[in-house]
Amino acid sequence: MAITITPSGQLFGASVTGLDLTQPLSSDEIASVRTAWLKHHVLAFPDQAMSDDDLEQFTLQFGPFGDDPFIAPIPGRKYIIAVKRVADETAPIFAETWHTDWSFQATPPTGTCLFGITIPPTGGDTLFANQHAAFDAMPADLRARLEGKMAVHSAKGAYSPGGFYGNDDKGRSMDIRPSDEAEATFCHPAIRAHPETGSLGLFGCAGYITGFDGMGEEASNDLLMDLYRWQTRPEFQYRHKWQKNMLVMWDNRSLLHMATGGYKGHDRLLHRTTIGACVEGNL
Repeated sequence: MAITITPSGQLFGASVTGLDLTQPLSSDEIASVRTAWLKHHVLAFPDQAMSDDDLEQFTLQFGPFGDDPFIAPIPGRKYIIAVKRVADETAPIFAETWHTDWSFQATPPTGTCLFGITIPPTGGDTLFANQHAAFDAMPADLRARLEGKMAVHSAKGAYSPGGFYGNDDKGRSMDIRPSDEAEATFCHPAIRAHPETGSLGLFGCAGYITGFDGMGEEASNDLLMDLYRWQTRPEFQYRHKWQKNMLVMWDNRSLLHMATGGYKGHDRLLHRTTIGACVEGNL
């Protein structure tokens, strides 16, 4: 069966059919998927009855496993975490803020794979924001303020003992493990070229970005908020609707993303792997 790439009809994103992800892909198939991934940034593979072994196999065809800190893996696995919420859960929805996965690491991951196991009948969409489009359309004055800036990234606001999840005592079903290691900081360019395509884009946003290197706190916060308001505008977004047995992979080097709610009273479960950087410095 031939591979078919169908654009989402939104600014970006596409679905891929004609592949069986429970089987190893050929070198040509891997190349075709990677080409489509770099073009569309988010790829959805519907109707894939994948096991955890299959999910790991698929991930490794696009890079090494990345490190997933502060969230325990599922039992018996080292590289799969459960994005889980039970029907009666009252804790705030996990990751319901714009972010790029693990941008606070020294070498952030290339991408993320997420497989839908239990999908509620309504709600639970994932939003993505294209940071190449945001950069291309950015007003000249804001671009000038960002050029040459190094953003300081840290997980402390989320995963330190005093962070958002550090005091999470509302019966969350996900196994989040805050740590003092979240206090660490790493700097990454606010504007950078995609390592594979060369396209310039923005990287990261408020949440994991705590400021800009060499700037005072007030000026840094002003710039960070102006950047956030711009890079998350609706015209840069794609809304993804989930299906059971759907695998989605996205490019963390090009996108922001966030979870949404709207499924109170229903369970939701997805298994996630992280695609690490293939070459040191390849963000």
